Amino acid sequence: MSRALLALYLRELRLANRLGGGASMGVVFFLILVAIVPFSIGPDLNLLARIGPAILWIAALLATLLGLDRLFQSDQEDGSLDVLRMSEPPLELIVAVKCAAHWTATCLPLVAAAPLFGVMLALEGDALLAVTVTLLAGTPALTFLGAIGAALTATLRRGGLLMAILVLPLCVPVLIFGVSAAAAATSGTVPFATPFLVLLALSLASVALAPFAAAAALRAMAD
Repeated sequence: MSRALLALYLRELRLANRLGGGASMGVVFFLILVAIVPFSIGPDLNLLARIGPAILWIAALLATLLGLDRLFQSDQEDGSLDVLRMSEPPLELIVAVKCAAHWTATCLPLVAAAPLFGVMLALEGDALLAVTVTLLAGTPALTFLGAIGAALTATLRRGGLLMAILVLPLCVPVLIFGVSAAAAATSGTVPFATPFLVLLALSLASVALAPFAAAAALRAMAD
């Protein structure tokens, strides 16, 4: 079973880079959003540094949604999803592996690029480290929650907008505590550990529960 899951993971990485641009597409989209903001609010460096964590988190959220609608849709179109349903590994594990591959191909490069883009927003050392750590801890929740929307819209053509509408409300708590933790590292008004631990809990809960919800949606779609 482990070999089959590893093969699926590697297959998903190859497909992500081939079809959706993978890391490059997400990072370029991330860069575009970060570069546009200073032009819209002006050259106030203090203001940029204050809202920088929120900008980076919003950009990461939107970049994560890129290609997420194809997580199950491409398999549904070519019949691979039926094969995956009948394979030996449970469907929940298959969903988890596909989510892990999407996180590796899309979110991990965003986390690596966050310090560089944070410099563009006048963030200093502590803030850069805090944003990077919170993105590393919180982006798994964005991916696994997005998998639920991707499973619900797998049979719909051009279902990306509907998927975003379904997923964004679920991602709001992750966004709130991610930004709060990043801001707490520099403001000092709230201990960093408080929102960061909540963010970790949200990610762990999403990783544990979202594959079951997405698998249930895929089974219901097949009936």
